[in-house]
Amino acid sequence: MINLHFYGAAGTVTGSCYLLDNGHYRILIDCGLFQGSKAIKERNYGPFPFNPATIDALVLTHAHIDHCGLIPKLYLGGFKGPVFATPATIELAAALLPDSGHIQEMEVERKNRKNSRAGLPLLTPIYTAAQAAECLQFFQSLDYQNEREILPGFRLRFQDAGHILGSAIAELWVKDGAEEIKITFSGDLGNPGQPIVKDPTPIESTDYLIMESTYGNRRHNTQGDKIELLKEIINKTMKKGGNLVIPAFAVERTQDLLYYLNILLNQKAINVDNIYLDSPLAAAATDIFCRHQEYFDAETKELSKDGACPLFLPGLKISRTAEESMAINKIKGGAIIIAASGMCDAGRIKHHLKHNLWRPECTVLLVGYQAAGTLGRRLLEGEKRVRIHGEEIAVRADIISLDGFSAHADRDGLLKWLKSCGSPPKKVFVTHGEEEAAKDFAALVTAELGVPAEAPQWLATARLLPAKATLSSVLPEAPAAQVAAAVEAEAVYQRILVQLKAMVDAGFANHDYGGVQRKLQQIAALLNHQI
Repeated sequence: MINLHFYGAAGTVTGSCYLLDNGHYRILIDCGLFQGSKAIKERNYGPFPFNPATIDALVLTHAHIDHCGLIPKLYLGGFKGPVFATPATIELAAALLPDSGHIQEMEVERKNRKNSRAGLPLLTPIYTAAQAAECLQFFQSLDYQNEREILPGFRLRFQDAGHILGSAIAELWVKDGAEEIKITFSGDLGNPGQPIVKDPTPIESTDYLIMESTYGNRRHNTQGDKIELLKEIINKTMKKGGNLVIPAFAVERTQDLLYYLNILLNQKAINVDNIYLDSPLAAAATDIFCRHQEYFDAETKELSKDGACPLFLPGLKISRTAEESMAINKIKGGAIIIAASGMCDAGRIKHHLKHNLWRPECTVLLVGYQAAGTLGRRLLEGEKRVRIHGEEIAVRADIISLDGFSAHADRDGLLKWLKSCGSPPKKVFVTHGEEEAAKDFAALVTAELGVPAEAPQWLATARLLPAKATLSSVLPEAPAAQVAAAVEAEAVYQRILVQLKAMVDAGFANHDYGGVQRKLQQIAALLNHQI
């Protein structure tokens, strides 16, 4: 029996983490940071709902922090195995993870200054930059379309997910006794037609599919050419005399913006002398992109055929130090400021928002997904006052969202990719979406393809049967009473899972991490005794 556990990106967009267990080996697919509301982010600080020391290997679909951001914590918890990823993902993770550790150190240092003054307990970061750098030695490279046995009974192949540089769809063939089941994890699927990266690769077939649904019940707003809309926003803001502040993910979104800004500058469609990239991480990521032009799509390769990387603009100002970043805040108008984080919840962007949000001549341009509970989502939903670094800030700047820059496929793009696959899967598990989006897309999959689909909850477990197995084929000689008993046992099993989830949720809500860990250990001991 193969069990699939949903330990992240279930009922939420972030915190991607799935555990596959075939009774002999246990592997994780992704181990990401939770982002969003305070309650969701609290999951980052408690114990894992599994023992990291029991995990044999990890498969990483791509380098975004909500997919890789808890890998250092996994090693600190006792994980000793390899991490398999594409070459570009490994290079990007080598920049992203230490940066994540540094941000956590800075945030904890700031909070501890307040806690010290208030006589409250001091906090510790989830991991430090040094601890993040240390775990990178365990990463192992596997390029697209190369199949490899990563553990006895586990074969892995990556396909291009078209989301960011190096992003992958993970195809896993897993032994279940004499049978073999194919389980595919879509990772994050790219928006077709985006610059730089190629479109997502269709898969031939799979028994089970775990599929993202970030925009599972939405179409991207594509009214008008996005490069034309970007030009209009820039020129309008410059005419008002303000700054254009763009919160952007350091990987992919920033590079897309640089690509389009380069085109607009070459066309002389905009006249902006001060374009700032205020993110050492984004600058490092851009260097990595330019070193891996073999992954670029045909259109981007055409732009770089003279040897120059199309992601570096003439006159682009890159701020690497804190002092250079702070100096930007003295500029009152005529500047484009690109900084992370893309959801406005951490990093240098918060300082730029603090200095520009209250000014009606300025514009804040949101070009990425904004998770529920984040500062970016609150701005998108029209909040008129927000708190940044303990200070109340009035929102008078124009807040504009451009969906066309999304690196995620929308509802139609997701469905088109699924239909382009060679044959429909036995079952689809819809994850990596807010609860409503995931459920809506699961219903759409069933309606359009006739395939069973469900949106599992956090901490749920699914039992994956061999491709041809049914209840009667598993128990061919079983009388009706035994079949009924098996069905009842499965129902009891599912009710217990619901109760366990409620217990763990309550523990996290009350910050009783030690209590949650003790209860999980007790349950594990009981199960081992029964087995």
